[in-house]
Amino acid sequence: MTFRISDDLVAESNRAARPALDEDYAALARQLARRGVDIEAIARAVMAFGVAIPTWGVGTGGTRFARFPGPGEPRGVEDKIEDCATIQQLVRATPRISPHFPWDFTSDWAGLREAAAARGLAFDAVNSNTFQDQPGQTLSYKFGSLSHVERAVREAAIAHNKACIAIGQKLGSKALTVWIADGSNFAGQSNLTRAFDRYLESMREICAALPLDWRVFIEHKLYEPAFYSTVVADWGTSFAAALELGPQAQCLVDLGHHAPGVNIEQIVARLTRFGKLAGFHFNDSKYGDDDLDAGSIAPFRLFLVFNELADAALRKAAGFAPACMIDQSHNVTDPIESLMQSAIELQRAHAQALIVDRAALASAQEANDALGAHLELKRAFLTDVSPILAMARLRSGGAVAPIATYRASGYRDQKARERPAAGGTLAGIV
Repeated sequence: MTFRISDDLVAESNRAARPALDEDYAALARQLARRGVDIEAIARAVMAFGVAIPTWGVGTGGTRFARFPGPGEPRGVEDKIEDCATIQQLVRATPRISPHFPWDFTSDWAGLREAAAARGLAFDAVNSNTFQDQPGQTLSYKFGSLSHVERAVREAAIAHNKACIAIGQKLGSKALTVWIADGSNFAGQSNLTRAFDRYLESMREICAALPLDWRVFIEHKLYEPAFYSTVVADWGTSFAAALELGPQAQCLVDLGHHAPGVNIEQIVARLTRFGKLAGFHFNDSKYGDDDLDAGSIAPFRLFLVFNELADAALRKAAGFAPACMIDQSHNVTDPIESLMQSAIELQRAHAQALIVDRAALASAQEANDALGAHLELKRAFLTDVSPILAMARLRSGGAVAPIATYRASGYRDQKARERPAAGGTLAGIV
C-alpha cells in the first residue's frame, strides 16, 4: 500500500485555518458588495474552474545542460497518476491529466483509465512526441518529422499521431495536441515554403483520423530546438494551418512560445474572434520558453489573458471552449508544490477577471478614457482574492493551505522511500 495524505490531516489543517479564513472572507465579501459583486457567485465560478496537469510535470525538469533528479520521482505513469491525484486532493482545481506518448505507454489502457478514475481523475488532451528518437526507432526525427523531406519519416510521424488518437479514445480523451520541433539552423538548410506544405499534407492525414467529436490542437513555438527557422513558429502560422485543416483544427497558446514583448492577450482575442482558440499551456517566462511557474514572473499578463477569456464567455463567443493545461518545468522546486501553486495562480487570475466592472470598463472605453479603462482593470487585478480561493478549496473538500498541508504530510519523504532513485544526473531537457 503506497502512502497517501490522509483526509484527517487535511481536516485538521483546515480546522486550524478556518477562523482566520472566515474573517478574511467576510471582510472581502463586504468590500466586493460595495462594488456590486456577489462573492458567492465568484466562489462558485472558482470551484467550477479546472486546469489539466501534464503527467510529465510531476517529474523534475531540466535544461540543455543537465537534469538534477529529485527524491521520490515517479517511475512510471502509475506513479504520475498518484502525484497528480495528490495535487487534486489538496487544490481541487486539477481534475484532469494530460498524458504524453510514448513517455506514458502502458500495456493496459483500460486499467490505466480505471486507476485514474479511482483517484478522481479523467484524461484531457493526449500529446504526441515526434521531437525525440525513441529506443529502437529506425527512422530519425533529427531533421524533422511531419515536414521531413523523406516521405518514410513523415509516414512514421503520422502513424505515431494516429496511434495517439487511438490510445486517447481508450482513455476518454477528446483532443490531440501536436507540437513539432521541425525547423532549420542555417539559412538555406530548408525550403521554407515546401517544409510548411509537407507539414500541412501530414496534418491532413492526421485530421482525417480524428473522431468527429475530437479536436486537434496546433501548438506553435518561436524557436528551440531550431534556431534559424521553425515550421510552426508563431500564431499566424498556426492560424493559417488551422484554417486550411478545417473546423476540428484549432490553435494552442503556450504563454512561453512567443517573441519577447508579444501581446499574448491580443492573440487570444484574435483566435477567439475566429473560433480558433484551442486553449492554453500555462506557464511563465522571463526571457524565452522558460517554463516557469504560472504567475511567478508576469501575473498582470496572466490576468489580462483571463480578462479576454471572461469577456469572451460573457459575450458567448461562438465555438469558445478553451482547454487549459499547465506546462512547466520544475528544476529547483518540488514539482507537486509548483503545480499546486500554479493552479492557485490560475484560479486567482480567473477570479480577478470575473470581478472586473464590465459596464464601467465599457463606458470608459467608449468615452476614450484610456486611464479610466486601465484603472478598472487594475482595481480588479489588485484585489486580493485569496480568501475566495481558499474558501472554494475548503467547500470542495481540499486544503485551505495546500502547500503547508502537503509539507506537513511528509509526502515527498515517503515517496523517496517508496521510489528509490533509478539513476544519476541526466543531460538534456525533459
